[in-house]
Amino acid sequence: MRVIILLFTIVSISSSVFGLSDGINDKNHKYMERNSIKLTIKNGETFTATLTDNSSAKGLMELLSKGDITIEMEDYGNMEKVGPLGTNLPRNDRQTTTGPGDIILYQGKYLVIYYDTNSWNFTRIGKIDNANAAHLKSALGNGNVTVTLSLNR
Repeated sequence: MRVIILLFTIVSISSSVFGLSDGINDKNHKYMERNSIKLTIKNGETFTATLTDNSSAKGLMELLSKGDITIEMEDYGNMEKVGPLGTNLPRNDRQTTTGPGDIILYQGKYLVIYYDTNSWNFTRIGKIDNANAAHLKSALGNGNVTVTLSLNR
């Protein structure tokens, strides 16, 4: 009888451990899916971006769950495109050095896409996947650009 109880206990613990492990992997996969957005440039080029785990990125995801956001962005300093979100998001500002593909929240209400480097007190929101400076600069073009943000489904 003790052997049967011991075997039953081992099987139960093993099932729980393996089930929990699968649940963690599923949770991480779903988090990555939910933590990804799509950026569509007016010329039709599309990028995906993985968001940072902070309240600013979560606020952006909440906005996007209500629908796409289109932002008119201006070139600034030959290093970034910046445009108003039309609302304020929570700020998590800290000294940050940006690189190509970084998506930054500036003053809680401006979205910035970097195609070069800068250093300032910003809130990092995410990073465009597999982007380099030349490709981003080409896609974003010179002057103003329209960018539409949407959930990556």
